[in-house]
Amino acid sequence: MTHFLNKLKSKKIILASNSPRRRELLKGLEIDFEVRVHSIDEAFPSDLQVEYIAAYLSKLKAESFPDPLADDEILITSDTVVIQNGHALGKPNSEQEAFDMIKSLSGTTHKVMTAVTLMSNDKRTTLEDEVEVTFRFLEEDEIWHYIKKYQPFDKAGAYGVQEWIGYIGVSKIEGSYFTVMGLPLHLVYQELKKW
Repeated sequence: MTHFLNKLKSKKIILASNSPRRRELLKGLEIDFEVRVHSIDEAFPSDLQVEYIAAYLSKLKAESFPDPLADDEILITSDTVVIQNGHALGKPNSEQEAFDMIKSLSGTTHKVMTAVTLMSNDKRTTLEDEVEVTFRFLEEDEIWHYIKKYQPFDKAGAYGVQEWIGYIGVSKIEGSYFTVMGLPLHLVYQELKKW
């Protein structure tokens, strides 16, 4: 085991996220952590530039964490935003909305921004990563198959890159695949090494 992983054993890492994908990704760093979920209203100021939404919400999730942190605890929160033509695509509220979102991404390149906030009693930092994702042209029945089978209503932009639609539709990714999944692991690892 590396010196870093040994050192981190003295810290308690808390992941404040409902996302099974983020849990799976953080587990891949071989770091012990516990999950403590709290829900917030994910509203942001209407005049906030789309590039800052993920960072704003990631910080908000950390600041609104209800439990006081012990001296040896590090809290991790994260948010992902899909940006298409200067507009943020949130989580769809219906099958039709999911269809419209994926249809708008079909045959185009869009941005995915993920921000992660690490917070302890005496320190807080927010890191951001931006990735460009290109979809080939998707047929309507492919989009409907994905929506009906995978129900992507908890996903920004109505898709999960690690699911069927990503397998058949994503033709190019410029940047970290894990950032698109919801956690820029390379940044989290580098930052934890400093702590």
